[in-house]
Amino acid sequence: MRVALHSILREGHEAAYDADHAAIPDDLVVSFERVGIHDWQIWRSGRDLFHLVECDDFAAAMRALDDDPANRRWQESINRHVDHFVTDGPGPEGMVLPLVWTLTAQRADA
Repeated sequence: MRVALHSILREGHEAAYDADHAAIPDDLVVSFERVGIHDWQIWRSGRDLFHLVECDDFAAAMRALDDDPANRRWQESINRHVDHFVTDGPGPEGMVLPLVWTLTAQRADA
């Protein structure tokens, strides 16, 4: 599955966030593989971050990472830059942006 997320940085943390995301810790990469996250891309526009996550099951992966030591260390570090995720409900399911349109789907319906 592919999901999109939206988060917002704290004022003035743009450059530090970019620098800290030059590479994530290797143990977190291993944790991502274990919980079925295959790719995670992040784009930034000002303080807005847009994430595209390729995974088996986003909600299950996020719940599995809740108690993961590598993820906890990473969250403690990176959360100094992140103000919040934009959500539309509780839990990991509420983090996922609704898909509005894709060219691929439109072509398939034609």
